[in-house]
Amino acid sequence: MTSALLALIAVIVAGFILRAPIGFSMIVSGVAYLAVKGQDVGLVADQILNGLYNSYVLLAVPLFILAANLMNAGTVSDRLFDFCRILVGRLPGGLAQVDILVSVIFSGMSGSAIADAAGPGLVSIKQMLKKPEYSPGFAGAVVVASATIGPIIPPSIPLVIYGLVSGASVGALFLGGVFPGLLMAVVLMIATHIIATRRNMPRDEPVPLSEWPNILFRGALPLSLPVVLLTGIYTGIFTPTEAAAVAALHALILACIVYRALSWRQFFDVILESTRSSAVITMIIAGAYMMNYAFTAEGVPQMLAAWVFEMHLGKVGFLLLSNLLFLALGCFMDIAVILLVFVPILLPIAKMLGIDLVHFGVVVVLNMMIGLIHPPFGMLLFVTNALTGIPIKDMMKEGWLFLVMLLILLLTLTLVPEIILWLPKSMGYVTQ
Repeated sequence: MTSALLALIAVIVAGFILRAPIGFSMIVSGVAYLAVKGQDVGLVADQILNGLYNSYVLLAVPLFILAANLMNAGTVSDRLFDFCRILVGRLPGGLAQVDILVSVIFSGMSGSAIADAAGPGLVSIKQMLKKPEYSPGFAGAVVVASATIGPIIPPSIPLVIYGLVSGASVGALFLGGVFPGLLMAVVLMIATHIIATRRNMPRDEPVPLSEWPNILFRGALPLSLPVVLLTGIYTGIFTPTEAAAVAALHALILACIVYRALSWRQFFDVILESTRSSAVITMIIAGAYMMNYAFTAEGVPQMLAAWVFEMHLGKVGFLLLSNLLFLALGCFMDIAVILLVFVPILLPIAKMLGIDLVHFGVVVVLNMMIGLIHPPFGMLLFVTNALTGIPIKDMMKEGWLFLVMLLILLLTLTLVPEIILWLPKSMGYVTQ
């Protein structure tokens, strides 16, 4: 390891210890690398600007963030919750089952696990805590587990970023996430049914038939968004990046015009929060361009590829090793950092082994979603704790079955790539 690479790593570690903004730490580490290497530090600006301005797909990220924030602020979560109560509320543990189904629907609008937990998740927790049969720990565990569905079912912000770094078709990645996302919902609902039956949790109160038309109408308008997005993308009316703009406009019309749920002050707050979140991600992406330059210049991907080749891991062995790596990183680091720094290092190995990049991308993102909910530092646990006050240890204690079920699904998807690839192949996005 060269002194320049050591300087880069030292600056990054120091940034973590000092709790500096991760994007800022990554950029400064790039400056340190060039300084020790004896190269012009102006190369930092060159790498960042060329990377950002040549990445058209990157425009989708802030627009999907804006759409999610508008949906959360525009009473959409409450409308979806009432809609799903009609469909699955009468199952054992009805309110928990409703939360899972709401997460499936909301995932087609936001593409963000944090947005799911902070929007529909809060509505679900408030409803469950009204009944003594639902413990706070269980309510929180259901919400954090179901929130992981958000970035798997399209549209998905992590899959957009993965498409940026891998060159894989974003449309194919979106299609590849459909079945895994639905399977996540199925295994979580099975786990909920097991727990609810064992604990004799109540079914939700029946909704009077007279209220059905109004509830169905209120829920139908938000449901139109994923239909519009997916139809537009796969009929070629607009690209996945343009779909993000359509999603933001659709959410804006619903929240401000149809529902009249946002005041000018609330609208300003939504814009401010969306801008802040987008700026954080953009800073991380900017820093990642410089770090990727340093790793490539030092030959890190080639050295790692040679090491894997010498171990004779093969496709399955490499994928299982990648699973362990991303599960560990997922509970310590920001998803954007993992996608932009660590994934590019492994991509050449995946290509060398003949692993389909769509399969690899969906498996990688699912790994990181599971990392968000497992101890010791699952980010969704901390977010839900901050929003509701439910102790993290209680959510961890109640959520072990959800975690086990998701890990079993992850292993299945890793070993049987056709589950992910069947839909992209049938739509002509994957030809092999």
